[in-house]
Amino acid sequence: MNVPPPFPADIGLVIAADNLVKRFGGFTAVDGVSLRVRRGEIFGFLGPNGAGKSTMIRMLCGLLAPTEGRAAVCGFDIERQTDQVRRHIGYMSQRFSLYDDLRVEENLEFFAGVYGVPRRQRPERKRFASGLAGLSGRLGDYTRDLAGGWKQRLALACAVIHDPPLLFLDEPTSGVDPIARRVFWDLIHSLAEAGRAVFVTTHYMDEAEYCHRLGLMHRGRLIAAGAPAELKASVTRHAVLRVSCDDAIGALAVSGQLEFVLDCSLFGTGIEVTVRDPAHAEGRLHAELVAHGIAVTSIERGEPSMGDVFEILMDEADQKAGQ
Repeated sequence: MNVPPPFPADIGLVIAADNLVKRFGGFTAVDGVSLRVRRGEIFGFLGPNGAGKSTMIRMLCGLLAPTEGRAAVCGFDIERQTDQVRRHIGYMSQRFSLYDDLRVEENLEFFAGVYGVPRRQRPERKRFASGLAGLSGRLGDYTRDLAGGWKQRLALACAVIHDPPLLFLDEPTSGVDPIARRVFWDLIHSLAEAGRAVFVTTHYMDEAEYCHRLGLMHRGRLIAAGAPAELKASVTRHAVLRVSCDDAIGALAVSGQLEFVLDCSLFGTGIEVTVRDPAHAEGRLHAELVAHGIAVTSIERGEPSMGDVFEILMDEADQKAGQ
């Protein structure tokens, strides 16, 4: 008997997940996650270690069956059509997983075979992938001789050698210098502009700003999703205060002990403090610092960074859960 697809046909939708759950014994790694990702979209998937990101990706790649829920990737059911799912995605792990003792072109040829690219199409696919990654002049180089940024480019080229509509990139710029990271993100944007969807995890908060939309995982749940600007606008119950004072180290120590302070860090010659209940927190913070003998020059509101936003959203989620 033919099993109907789990979702209505939509050629623009590459990921459609409804209420995915994954349990390992008594531990719930992913707890009722639903999301949508469309062609041409860069979707950033963020969260602390142990939040459930890797488990979620393994389910979407057809490598791990969900305990509950359903999902389609590139129109194929992740449980019943795993072979089709894998043929329509590219995957790049945070650990460099190519073969150091092969030349660049040999790695491309190997992965073209792994992904089932017909032999007659391989020369053109290798030209495309190497050109995209800027590797056309380095095809004869041994992979072991490439610097970290160039290895990441090769890993990306191997992930797109079969022209998949969806790419999963797991911490793709981990350990790469800032200039190489920027170049790599330019490549990601060029793939999205060509109509591919990119599902990317990163622990660099500045990279979150490069994504079209973001999803934040915390304790196995997707606690927020939206464009970076939308997420920043959603944290109105908190504020970032920048404090100028004569003793930044002392102010940091005092602020870290206050119950209405969510996070604090050094900022220039002063400190930056993320607070709950901003209507009253500014005066309370000023009073506490003065009471501890710290001379406060000024306290000003600052725009939250994506790191601040994620701290705030996780704090709100924990408060709602009573944790």
